[in-house]
Amino acid sequence: MRRTYVHEAVLVIQQDADLQAPGAAITVALCGHWEHPPPCPLAAHHTRAERVGNRVLLRTLFATEPATEHVVRDRIDLALSAGEMRGPDGTVNRWRLHSSRRGDVTAAEAAHAERLTGGT
Repeated sequence: MRRTYVHEAVLVIQQDADLQAPGAAITVALCGHWEHPPPCPLAAHHTRAERVGNRVLLRTLFATEPATEHVVRDRIDLALSAGEMRGPDGTVNRWRLHSSRRGDVTAAEAAHAERLTGGT
């Protein structure tokens, strides 16, 4: 039975960088490409980015089997550690992974978490 998890990261990113690029890198790591037909093969997921100064707080909500949680987290960290993503227009966005850690699903995310697990 799939469960929902949170992976948080802090990135140092260029001021003019596309904030969707790190999330796209995560999708490529988990699904093979940022554009793919549903469902996500390894873990249904959603990434939210928020800029705070020269840092970006990244929060990935994902649903997977407990046995593959570590695989998903490893792929997320590997994608973010790569530090770059080429967009569809050829522009390369760069960042540096400052930190990452497990997070908890918030009350505000509960409905989204349930959708990711297939609950609704």
